[in-house]
Amino acid sequence: MSITTAIATAIEVRRLGGRIGAEIHGVDLRAGLDDATFGEINDALLRHKALVFRGQHLDDEQHLRFAGRFGPLTTAHPTVPSAAGQPHILPVDAEEGVRANTWHTDVTFVQTPPKLTTLRAVTIPAHGGNTLIANSATAYQDLPEPLRALADHAFAVHTNDYDYVQPQFENEAAHDYHKVFVSRRYQSAHPVVRVHPESGERGLFIGGFAQRVLGLSGTESRDILRLLQAYVTRPENVLRVQWNVGDLVIFDNRITQHYAPDDYGTQPRRLFRVTVAGDVPAGLDGRTSRVIEGDDAGHYTPASVA
Repeated sequence: MSITTAIATAIEVRRLGGRIGAEIHGVDLRAGLDDATFGEINDALLRHKALVFRGQHLDDEQHLRFAGRFGPLTTAHPTVPSAAGQPHILPVDAEEGVRANTWHTDVTFVQTPPKLTTLRAVTIPAHGGNTLIANSATAYQDLPEPLRALADHAFAVHTNDYDYVQPQFENEAAHDYHKVFVSRRYQSAHPVVRVHPESGERGLFIGGFAQRVLGLSGTESRDILRLLQAYVTRPENVLRVQWNVGDLVIFDNRITQHYAPDDYGTQPRRLFRVTVAGDVPAGLDGRTSRVIEGDDAGHYTPASVA
């Protein structure tokens, strides 16, 4: 995606947590980025895993332009329709049943999940509606050695077809959205421990779409995945983003999970999501992810050329 304007800036990176997150100040994403500034932002993202840009108020094209600096874009989603006239933008709209009230990494049910996720706030509730983002690299570092040895060699099956809506939040909109979400079924096997292709860090690559561990029974899988997941979501690993209208957040989908608590009742909440295409995950021994069911989602994402 071409850059029509490039303005040199001096950015300031303010850490938000001991393990994850930073706010970026001194940059106007509407104006475009020179290569040096973009390089600083990319370096900050690799280090902090999640970045918050306050008060940017991007329009669709500015949002697409910024996300496109990181690589080719996916379309909005493998099964869910895009925003009208914008094939790369996914509306995340509570009134349409989109309430991601579970820990997950975006679209891990396909063989090549997104590299990065960007979100911009359009309508925010007066209270609640935050986004939580967790560092799966520090979660891996915290594992005791016997559990780490198990995770290092395991593969988990991720699928879009599972009951992710908690009963207390079920309604007609959520039910209709789920029908669309699973209108095409996908299953992919990914390494439980993924090696980050740029930083070389190791992270737990699981989350809500991971439903079973290859070679284990359903009961054993649930127990192991719950145990590993508990390390990801420890409070010390988690950043809570409190939204304001106009904010933009970007996080590294290869080494984080996120969660949007459904704690805002009937208040409206609307974000727009743009994701950057990723590569095929690889584990410690070099084995890579594979498709178990469904196609390679080529209509959704190209293999990253980054």
